[in-house]
Amino acid sequence: MAPGQPSSLQLPSFLHGTFRSVQQKTKREGLRCGEQYRVDGTFPVPHQMLEVPLGEVVVAHEVVDFQRERPAWRLYMVSHVMGALAPEGQKPFPVRHDYEAFFRETAWGALFFATTHMGAVSAERTAKRLRAVLRFWEPLQSTRYLFKKLAAQTLEEVMVASCDWAMDAWCPMGEASVRARLEIAAERMARATREDCIEAILQEMPRALAHAGKLNHRSVVADPAFQRERLATLDSRSFERVSGALTGELIGLLHDWDHELGLQ
Repeated sequence: MAPGQPSSLQLPSFLHGTFRSVQQKTKREGLRCGEQYRVDGTFPVPHQMLEVPLGEVVVAHEVVDFQRERPAWRLYMVSHVMGALAPEGQKPFPVRHDYEAFFRETAWGALFFATTHMGAVSAERTAKRLRAVLRFWEPLQSTRYLFKKLAAQTLEEVMVASCDWAMDAWCPMGEASVRARLEIAAERMARATREDCIEAILQEMPRALAHAGKLNHRSVVADPAFQRERLATLDSRSFERVSGALTGELIGLLHDWDHELGLQ
């Protein structure tokens, strides 16, 4: 644990309450942050941080938030803050990018951004997200979470549920601990060349194919030689978007290729 780092998890007070109250508070927080950002390019810290009491769980994904009238810790609703950062007519992406960079240096921000996969999930950005979680591992490990299923999960289980694709693509060794695999994956992503990214993408392609649904030219797009050839032709911006090997991005790529083949 880093010096001066709390041993328990603390969350901003705007993330606690009923769904409706958190919805209102996160919108106000987004407006507050956006206003200061437009003035001087910085963000204010939350007004109040609260410790998650022993035995309480943190709702980390919207799909498991069924009891919306019950006061709870709703981490996933950081997305509502981000949705209110930029006024209508202003490009939201620069301020959202800077908001992530700033609050990724907190335990709650680190976990939110590592498990939510907002924006282009490049190898570089994913490395930063995983390293942030690893820096706050002890306080994040002090509580339990609801993430995609109703049973309370440990931090390790949440990271497997949200980032198994990163571990499988960048550290395909099942015998190591989750934390060790995340450390190795983050290190490899941080220094990855384009060729390294292609190898990681090819490692993850079988999973993407298994979840891709209907493909009219499946045998063609499933060919690693075809995949390697098409990856080599992507422009830098398109390649960066898929460079982390996130399964969902690769599924989109497969469908794009399948569509292009149908036009030939």
